Amino acid sequence: MDKVKHRLVILGSGESGVGAAILGKKQGYEVFVSDGGTLKDNYRKELTEHEIEFEEGKHTEERILAADEVMKSPGIPEKNEMVKKIRAKQIPVISEVELAYRFKGDSKIVAITGSNGKSTTTALTYHICKNAGLDCAMVGNIGISFAKQVALDPKALYVAEISSFQLDDIKDFRPDIAVLLNITEDHLDRYDYRFENYINSKFRIIENQTSDDYFIYCEDDPVIMEKLALLTIHTNPLPFSMKQEVKKGGYIKGDQMMLRIQEERVSMSIYDFALKGKHNNYNTMAAGIAAATLGIRKEKIREAVKNFHSLEHRMEFVAMVRGVEFINDSKATNVNSTWFALESMNKPTILILGGTDKGNDYSLIAELVKEKVKAIVCMGVDNKKIIEAFKDIVPVIVETDAAKKAVNASFKLATKGDVVLLSPACASFDLFKNYEDRGTQFKNAVKEL
Repeated sequence: MDKVKHRLVILGSGESGVGAAILGKKQGYEVFVSDGGTLKDNYRKELTEHEIEFEEGKHTEERILAADEVMKSPGIPEKNEMVKKIRAKQIPVISEVELAYRFKGDSKIVAITGSNGKSTTTALTYHICKNAGLDCAMVGNIGISFAKQVALDPKALYVAEISSFQLDDIKDFRPDIAVLLNITEDHLDRYDYRFENYINSKFRIIENQTSDDYFIYCEDDPVIMEKLALLTIHTNPLPFSMKQEVKKGGYIKGDQMMLRIQEERVSMSIYDFALKGKHNNYNTMAAGIAAATLGIRKEKIREAVKNFHSLEHRMEFVAMVRGVEFINDSKATNVNSTWFALESMNKPTILILGGTDKGNDYSLIAELVKEKVKAIVCMGVDNKKIIEAFKDIVPVIVETDAAKKAVNASFKLATKGDVVLLSPACASFDLFKNYEDRGTQFKNAVKEL
């Protein structure tokens, strides 16, 4: 008689769910995908091509609860009814990165997390590795899902952007190099509104690391340093700082970045960085340290840091229209991201804010708004909280409910030499499919001016 196959149920059919399904099937698991919503056409096609059973618009309880293991998509919260039933039955729940890790073989992983700058740092680290000729892939929250890459096109190195949601359900996941950029209040709605829970989640990136691994982190981040003081870590620490010199890791002194890893010493002027702004100096240091730790030569690191192109929807220059500059920072889905965007502004700014609020504290950007913003254009279904936060410090606040309207209103308010900055500080789900859709609609509206 056949050995009973390992029954893997996948909840959610986005990029990570479908990737996990393909990998599970490839490894001989009996896979069933269940999505309470509607599948996107491309994902339906992929599941069909790989002969994977799926359902949409419902969850068949008896099938799901007969699983040996459940892979939960990162977007599904613990308070979901189906998740509660799975937990009650004590069926093991894993994340997609855990499944990918299980079958990655001898490949190495650089895993990057943090509240802000993850995508930029991941893309830059990958760019340096690719530039140095390494056999690598960029996976996780950016690009293709980690599990799908492992299943269809395995590489010797994976540079992975990892969210706190993906870390919530790891068991053995252990990156060779873990990067923690910063921790600020984000997604608190998923962590019972307790910042401590979110901090713990981020720190899970190093919980399985050993003395063979590396932990790159920002020594200037008070939240990280406070937590580190309470932990015994088993990995090799490589801090980076703009406030003091570090013996090992990276620092910026004056206009020079210095990286010190083993014998390799890298120095370069911050004026040569392709990415501008203080927050990007941190991101560049983190990526540079990761690259040096992988043994990439300093010439290759310097070259790649100079010729990197920043990401779409992240401080992306769109156009100059009659002397007014338009910048798309749609990827700023929390207040801190918007803080970084405003911090790098050196012209009078019309700020487009709004969307689905995740428990935002707008007082964090009040000082910068006061100093740099001449008008706010709200772009959301419910803008009450934004208006309440800024009505006493910004002379003009306009409400709109579409990208085109927001762009037109901003352009009317702007004069030559101003900048219109889309940096919403909120998720996009009230009016758009996702932040990419929001950014694309913004860019299209600017082109129509």
